[in-house]
Amino acid sequence: MTRHETLDPGKARIAGGVASDQKHDSAHKHVSGEAVYIDDMPEPAGTLHACLGLSEVAHGTITSMDLSKVRAAPGVVAVLTADDIPGENDISPTGLHDEPIFTNERVQFFGQPIFAVIAETREAARRACRLAKIDYSEEPALIDIADAGADARLVTAPLKLERGDSAAAIATAPHSIKGQMRVGGQDHFYLEGQIAFAMPGEDGDVTVFSSTQHPSEVQHMVAHALGVSSHAVTIEVRRMGGGFGGKETQANLFAVVSAIAAKKLNRPVKLRPDRDDDMTATGKRHDFLIDYEVGFDDEGAILGVDFTYAARCGYAADLSGPVTDRALFHCDNTYFYPAARAVSRPLYTNTVSNTAFRGFGGPQGMVGAERIIDEVAFALGKDPLEIRKKNLYGTDDRNVTPYHQTVEDNVAERVIAELEESSDYAARRREIAAFNAKSPVIKRGLALTPVKFGISFTATHFNQAGALVHVYTDGSVHLNHGGTEMGQGLYTKVAQVVAEEFQIDIDQVKITATTTGKVPNTSATAASSGSDLNGMAAQDAARQIKNRLIDFASEAHDVPKDQIVFLPGRVRIGNQEIPFAELIREAYMARIQLSAAGFYKTPKIHWDRDKGEGRPFYYFAYGAACAEVSIDTLTGEYMVERVDILHETGRSLNRAIDIGQIEGGFIQGMGWLTTEELVWDGKGRLRTHAPSTYKIPLASDRPKVFNVALADWAENAEPTVHRSKAVGEPPFMLAMCVLHALSDAVASVADHKVCPRLDAPATPERVLMAVERVRAEGAR
Repeated sequence: MTRHETLDPGKARIAGGVASDQKHDSAHKHVSGEAVYIDDMPEPAGTLHACLGLSEVAHGTITSMDLSKVRAAPGVVAVLTADDIPGENDISPTGLHDEPIFTNERVQFFGQPIFAVIAETREAARRACRLAKIDYSEEPALIDIADAGADARLVTAPLKLERGDSAAAIATAPHSIKGQMRVGGQDHFYLEGQIAFAMPGEDGDVTVFSSTQHPSEVQHMVAHALGVSSHAVTIEVRRMGGGFGGKETQANLFAVVSAIAAKKLNRPVKLRPDRDDDMTATGKRHDFLIDYEVGFDDEGAILGVDFTYAARCGYAADLSGPVTDRALFHCDNTYFYPAARAVSRPLYTNTVSNTAFRGFGGPQGMVGAERIIDEVAFALGKDPLEIRKKNLYGTDDRNVTPYHQTVEDNVAERVIAELEESSDYAARRREIAAFNAKSPVIKRGLALTPVKFGISFTATHFNQAGALVHVYTDGSVHLNHGGTEMGQGLYTKVAQVVAEEFQIDIDQVKITATTTGKVPNTSATAASSGSDLNGMAAQDAARQIKNRLIDFASEAHDVPKDQIVFLPGRVRIGNQEIPFAELIREAYMARIQLSAAGFYKTPKIHWDRDKGEGRPFYYFAYGAACAEVSIDTLTGEYMVERVDILHETGRSLNRAIDIGQIEGGFIQGMGWLTTEELVWDGKGRLRTHAPSTYKIPLASDRPKVFNVALADWAENAEPTVHRSKAVGEPPFMLAMCVLHALSDAVASVADHKVCPRLDAPATPERVLMAVERVRAEGAR
C-alpha cells in the first residue's frame, strides 16, 4: 500500500485534490459557449445529413410504401430502409430482439422509425422525409395502462419480492387501507438533443462521435448492424449536453443509422433530430399505476404492505425489466415493513419504449411508500412526519428489506432529526396552522420526507470499470476512463482522485474524451456509480505507477520504501526532497513503465432475481428535505416558498459539485412531480412534444428560499473512493417533499381529516380538483 502525508490545514496543499471545491473543468466553457459538442465539430468536406422517417399510426401493418418522391427530392443522396441494413436489424439492449432499427411491416407506436433520408443538407433531408407515401392497416392501440386487463401482455418477466406473510399481517391488523395512485412519466429534455456523427474508415472501420452515456453498448450495436466485429467500431464522446438516462440506450438508434449510411456512401454522416422528433421517437421515464394495501396499528406502526407496480413500458422491453425491479427495491424507502409483498407488471403498450431516467424506477417506488405513510397518518389524525419516524429502519433490528438485504449503514434517523431542527419544522407547523385558519383562499402546506437510495447496478456484471493513466516525462498526466461526462462533474472528480494520488495540481492532469479505443468493455455512466467505479479504477492505475516509482526510488537511492512519501509537487526520499517531474525523468531513464491500466469491480454484491433475494446494493445514500408551499384554492396554482435539504455524500470528493448535483436533482424531481406532464391522445400521438406544451421548471419556479447542506459528519461505511458516496440520483427523490407539502395544503381545506390522494404530476388542475374533492368529502 502506498501513502502520502496527511497535511495540516496550515501546510501547503495541491491545487484541486480530493475534498477541495474544484470547479467543473468545463464550467467556463459552458457559460461562454466555448464547450465543443458534437454539432459544434467542424464538418469534413462531403458531410451528409440524415433524417428519420417516422410512422404516423400507433399500431398496425404497413400495406404499401412509396418512397420514390423521397428519393427524387432535391439534395437527397440515399434512402435507407430495413433492406439496407447489412447486419442485424435490432438495437435491443437486452438481447430480446424486439426493437428493430427500421420496421418494414409491423408498426407498434406513433413515431416508430421506418426509413432514413440521407441528403446534402439537414433541411433537404427533413423536407424529403415528408414526401413519403405510406399506407397502413390500422389496428386498435393500447395507450393507457389503466386500460390493460389482468391478463395483459408484458414486455419482460415480472418480479416478486416477498418477506413474511403480508396477507395475514394486513388481515389481522387493527386498521387497513387500500388504494391506487397514478405517477406520471417524464421527458429527459436534455439541452443537447440526440446526435451522432459517423466517419467511415478503411476496410470495415468506422468512428462514431455519439452523445451517449454508454459508448460500449453503442459500439456493439453499430458492429451488429454493420455485421462487423467490435474492434472495427470506435465510439467517442467528450461531453454531452445532459443525459439523465435518456442517452443510455436511446443513443443507439442515431449512432447505428449514421454509421450504416456512412459506410454505405463512404462519406461522413450526421444525424441530429429536431426536438419534436427527438421527444416523439425516444423513450421516457416510466409512468406507473400503483395499487397498494397497508395494515397498521393504533400508533401508526405498519404491520404489512402489498404493492403492485404496473408500468407503461411501451412496445419493447428496453430497460423496463431492471427499471420496474428497482421500483420494487425502493417501495420501502426508509421504512421497515414486518411483512411485505411487492410485484411488478411491466406492461406492453403502443407507445415508445420507455427507458432509463435519473433514479431508474427508484423514485416511483418511493412515491408509493410515501403515499401509504400519508394514508396511515390521515387515518389516525397524526402528522405524517410522526408516522415516518415511527416506521424507520432500525440499526440492530428491524433492518431487513423486502429483498432480504440487511441495512447496515442506516443514518436516516439522524438526518431527519437534524433537518427537523435546522428547518424549524415544529414551529413552522404551528405557524402554518395559524395562517391557514385565517386565510380562506391561500393555504400553506409543509412536509418533510426522507430518502434511502441503493447504489449499484442491479445487473451485477455492470459493476466494473477500467481506466488508463499515462505519466509523461515532464510530469504531466494523461487520464482516460470509461465514464462519460454529461455535466455532472465526473471528469473533474476522477481527475481530483488522480491528482491526489500523485500529489500534483489538477492542472497537471489532462482529462480526455471517453473512447472505446482506449478503455474497452465499459459500463454505462448510470446508476449513480460513475465516481465510485471510475474513480476507483483510476486510483488503481495511479497506484500501480506510484508503486513502481517507490520501488525504483527505494533501489536507486538505497532508502527503505516506508521513507518515500509523496508530498505536494514533490517526493521525499529519505532526507531529501525532489520535484515530482524530476523523479519521473529519473524513472524514465531507468526504463520504468509510466503507464497503467486500472480496474475495479464492486465487492459484496449479488442478486438472485428468481428468488427475489440478495444484496443488490453495495451501500445506501441518505437525505431528507423539507418543503413549504402555498396554493390558491380557487385556481390550483401554487408556489414553493422554501426548501431545506440535508444530504449525506460520505466524505465528499468535491462539495461544490455535489451541492450543484443536489440542487439540480431536486429541481428536476420537482418538475417531474408538479409541472411536467406527458399527454398522448387516443391515436397514440404524443401531444406534449415541445417546450410550448411540455413544461420543465423555470428559474422562477425554484423555491424562494433554498437551503442546501451536506452532512459534515458523513462517511461511507464501505471502502469506496476516499469513503465518498454517490450523488447523481439520490437528490432527485428529495423533491417528494414538494408533492407532500402540496398534499398538506390541500388537506387543510377539510382540517386534515381527508387524505388528498394527490397524484403526480400535481399540476394546478390536479391540485384544484383535489381541493374540490377534499372539501366535498370533508363536508359529509
